[in-house]
Amino acid sequence: MTPTAVPNSTRIRPRGRFAPSPTGPLHFGSLVAAVGSYLSAKAQGGEWLVRMEDLDPPREMKGAADDILRTLEAYGFEWDGAVMYQSQRRDAYEAALDVLHHQGAIYGCSCTRREIADSSVQGIEGPIYPGTCRSGVSPGRSVRALRVRTDGVSCEFQDRIQGAQRSQLDSEIGDFVVKRADGFYAYQLAVVVDDAEQRITEIVRGADLLASTARQIHLQRLLGASTPAYSHLPAVLTAPGIKLSKQTGAAALSRRDPVSELHRALVFLGQQPPVDLASLSLNEFWPESIARWSEASVPRCAGMIATKESPIP
Repeated sequence: MTPTAVPNSTRIRPRGRFAPSPTGPLHFGSLVAAVGSYLSAKAQGGEWLVRMEDLDPPREMKGAADDILRTLEAYGFEWDGAVMYQSQRRDAYEAALDVLHHQGAIYGCSCTRREIADSSVQGIEGPIYPGTCRSGVSPGRSVRALRVRTDGVSCEFQDRIQGAQRSQLDSEIGDFVVKRADGFYAYQLAVVVDDAEQRITEIVRGADLLASTARQIHLQRLLGASTPAYSHLPAVLTAPGIKLSKQTGAAALSRRDPVSELHRALVFLGQQPPVDLASLSLNEFWPESIARWSEASVPRCAGMIATKESPIP
């Protein structure tokens, strides 16, 4: 089915989502994103969905998806509806590719990573694809991946936390992959199709994904999907320029004392919870936090170093 725009009149309640990848257990950076998206949706009387971005089997950790859900439950998160698994969404992604193909918006690419690196300049997220296969794959070569055209495409949007954003896709990113050489669907395609399917009205996530937003808006326009409101929270850093992640040794969230970690996440997000909020039960903590949520208080920066006491810009 082709993703279509959802008229505002049918959107009874705001809808947010949390979409972790099951490459390992949740850590403090994951918690910050989950808390921000959850409180934003619930403070508006909206819904909050959970989606498992299990698109990349080689990187997934066995049992991680179930562990993530159990951790969310232990921290008192309550999601609306069934969990969506991207691994079960192949038909929807193929349908979206068919739409893009009929528009002439995508093309096959035979280039290897080495060939691209040898013939391109560096962009904001790696080598900018030089358009080698835009006019067709060279004789004797076979298609490895599918790319979406970005020639002449610019994108402007207002992020509710990071402010005005502008991206010239062709010169900053280049034609980007929507189906990979290994046959798996690219994150940029899947997230757009799934947000449209789930009628997401706002996306609250880490600022490390800010650079992906222009690509997603470009795909939304091509597929006739609505563009949600965006809020990019400061990413949790371990040192200047180094994001807290599984790859940088982030510790898994403990389930022993969830309220203290939740309280720490609120402080990181610029909220001013009362000291006694950390001593409440989960059933008491969440209503208080929802009532006190202020997106305007979230620091307007791309990332901060997290300490046990307070964040450092």
